[in-house]
Order: sequence, then structure tokens, then C-alpha cells
Amino acid sequence: MELKHFIEFRQMLHRFPDISGKEAATRELVRAFVEPFNPAEIHEIGTTGLLLVFEGGSPGRQMLIRAELDALPIQETNTFEYRSTYPGKAHKCGHDGHMAILSRLAWLLHKKPLMAGKACLLFQPAEENGEGARAILSDPAFKTIIGNQGLDQVLALHNIPGYARGNILIRRGNFTPAVRSIIVQYKGKTSHAAEPEHGICSAPAIAAFLQEALAMAVPDPGTQDFFLVSPVYMHMGEKSYGVTAGDGEIHLTIRSWENKLLDKRAKALEVLAESVGAKFGLHSQIGWTERFEANENNDEVVHQIETAAAALGLKVEYLPHPMKWGEDFGLFTRQFKGAMFGIGAGENHPALHNPDYDFADALIEPASNLFEKVLRDYLNKED
Repeated sequence: MELKHFIEFRQMLHRFPDISGKEAATRELVRAFVEPFNPAEIHEIGTTGLLLVFEGGSPGRQMLIRAELDALPIQETNTFEYRSTYPGKAHKCGHDGHMAILSRLAWLLHKKPLMAGKACLLFQPAEENGEGARAILSDPAFKTIIGNQGLDQVLALHNIPGYARGNILIRRGNFTPAVRSIIVQYKGKTSHAAEPEHGICSAPAIAAFLQEALAMAVPDPGTQDFFLVSPVYMHMGEKSYGVTAGDGEIHLTIRSWENKLLDKRAKALEVLAESVGAKFGLHSQIGWTERFEANENNDEVVHQIETAAAALGLKVEYLPHPMKWGEDFGLFTRQFKGAMFGIGAGENHPALHNPDYDFADALIEPASNLFEKVLRDYLNKED
């Protein structure tokens, strides 16, 4: 197949985006495209995911390579012919491109079968909300597929705007941070706005909690104890100007380079929320959502990426600190030896999650070639 067929496939996926947990239609589009490449096995997995298995002529190591299926609830502002046909939904993180990359890898493995071992190509759902990797890893079918041997290595990439197009972006240590979001609800009591002393208003508690939480932040990404606190949502009361606000709610997203540090800071926020609520006479209810583990790169796998990139003539760029966005592939690297790397989308390319973003099709070929090189070198390596 020519490269144009994979570009056309990517652009077709862009027209018909599905958001996290609703990717059944996208999965079927992928299945129809990759079935002619004759994988040894095709499995539905993690509810809306798809996993292809390619086997070599003899037993050996097992490597999993992942792409994502989901789009975002963002209204696209682009006007090109293949723009999203679904209002309020669009591929604004490039997962359509990642699917095309993995599909081309499937074609490369069909064109030249593996000599030994097993390649598992995973089209994973629900990366954007942090639920997809967890769904895959907890699916009994996944455990059956990888067998008692388990996976020897796992690998994933992400396109990254702001860096020279086609540069391979790697680092030892963590590639992405630990991230999660806290939901604090305060239960108070309304009153007439002229008589606030007869109510229990949540506003002072929300203000105090927010100020003290922000004061905990260490926003310098160059420090090991980096800890970012981002307010994302607040609500209290109603547009009823004669009534004080009783109940209130605030959401913060927090992130740090290390899982253990984030655990410690998360506990501190819980204690803070409770103490602030008690101080103002409010009942506190605390919850967490959208949890992402830090993506811990293994040095050996990073070296394999470096070596393969050099062999293909791809420029390698070393990141001074992890990317600041969360990635649920961290659940895979906590369980298996693996790594995530980036590929530059262009220094002036629109940013991820922006309404004018679009995946750079020029990345499909070099990225799939790099995946293939790392995979074959590893599976063919002699002990």
C-alpha cells in the first residue's frame, strides 16, 4: 500500500470522531482497515478497544505497542474538507494520526512477517479520561492473550507540537507526570441575603481552600519536587440575589513528576479540605477523578529507541524534564518494562487540545518505521 492510503485513512477517522468510552464505531473503522493485513488474532478488549496479534515463526519475546482511539469534546474551527462531521467532537490530540501509525505498522508486519516472538498492537479506548489503560489491564481477555509469560516490553508515542517536525523526543526517567483531580464539596445552609448570620455559606471555605492549595504549588518544572495546582471548576449558590450560597464545590487538577510525591500532596489536600470545612461549620465530601500514573521510562527501552532512530537517520532530541500533561500509558509502564517517546509535530504547529489543531500526516511514515525497527530489533535480539 502507498502512504497516501494511510493518510486518507487518518483523514477519514478525523471526520468521524468518538469521545472516551464511546469508541465502538471508531474501533470498527479500524478493524475494517487492518483486517486485510491478516493478523494472527483480532480481539475486542476493554469494552471498546481492539488488539491485533502478529506472531513470528518461533516463540520468543512479546512486545505491546499502543495507539489511542478517542477524540475530545471540542468544537473544531478548521475548515478543511475532512473536518469533523460531529458537532462538539474532534480529534484534537492526534489520536487519529496515532491510529494511522499503528495501522501502517500492522501493514509492515504483514508485508514482512516476524521471525520470532509476538507483537501486540493495541488500539486503546478512553485515554483522555484516564480510564482506558485501566480497562485493558483489568480485562480477563487481556491476561489470556499475553499468557503467563506476560509482556516483555511496552511502547507508545505521542505527537508533540512545539518541536521540530519528525524529531524523536526522548528522556530517561519519567516522560509524563502523575496527575489527578480532586473534587471538594461543601454542604452548608442558605439564608436570606439580608441575614447571612442565619445560614452557613460555603464561599469563605472555598476561598480559603483555594488560596492554601495554590500556596502548596512548586510550579518550576526544573525542580524534582515540581507540584502544579490548577483550579478547573467552582460553583456555589444560584442566581438568586436574595439568597446566600449554602452548598459549594471546587475542583483542582494536581500534577507532579513522581507518583509518591503526588500521593503525599493528595493526602495533604484532603486534610486541608476537611480542616477548612470544619473551621467554617461545613460538612465536607471529597472525591478524586481522572487519575494518571507517572509514565516511567526504562533506560534499556529508551536506548533501543535511540539506536533505532539513529539507524533510520531520525534526529533525537532529549527533553530536560517530563511533558506536563497526563498520559494513562503510565499504568502500563508501572506493570511492564517500557517507554513512551514523542515525535515533533512542528515548532509552530497548533497546540494539542486546541480547536485549530490537526495531526501532521508527514509523521505517519517515520513513526511507523521507528516502531517497526524497535520491535524487530528487540524480538530478534539474541539473549
